[in-house]
Amino acid sequence: MTPKRKQKLFIILGLVSLAAIAVGLTLYALRANINLFFSPVQIAQGDAPMERQIRAGGMVKEGSVSRDPESLDVEFVVTDYVDDLEVYYSGILPDLFREGQGVVVVGELQADGRLYADKVLARHDENYMPPEVAQALEEAGYSPADYQAKAAEVGKRLDEEGVPQASEY
Repeated sequence: MTPKRKQKLFIILGLVSLAAIAVGLTLYALRANINLFFSPVQIAQGDAPMERQIRAGGMVKEGSVSRDPESLDVEFVVTDYVDDLEVYYSGILPDLFREGQGVVVVGELQADGRLYADKVLARHDENYMPPEVAQALEEAGYSPADYQAKAAEVGKRLDEEGVPQASEY
């Protein structure tokens, strides 16, 4: 092998090695930042990873919101009307958060079966359902339209009963 060929071989091997390292580091960084969406049904079936950031969504179950009067801690249940998921959150809730409304929570699922949320995202009206929630319901064999109608019914009943929204606390 001539010295010139040897030099080209080392350059090519060096470039391939650097490209492999760059791809590996990129995939590692993406793996750490991806948070997948799971419905309460999927979480109950054990499809969701433990102690890793995920998104979960559904409706806030009526009568499940429990607030600590001395702090910003809130516990509530997210349901898809098939399975329930207990959520613990410490922070200020969105103005549109209330029982019977849809939410998407971002946090870590712990071994005790609760999701410790870092973020709570509330949907903007009873006719809207996050695309991830609608898709998860369809995959589980349920119609999102049924849940939208139920959410509208719950919202009207809560308005009539005078149940305060998160912004009124």
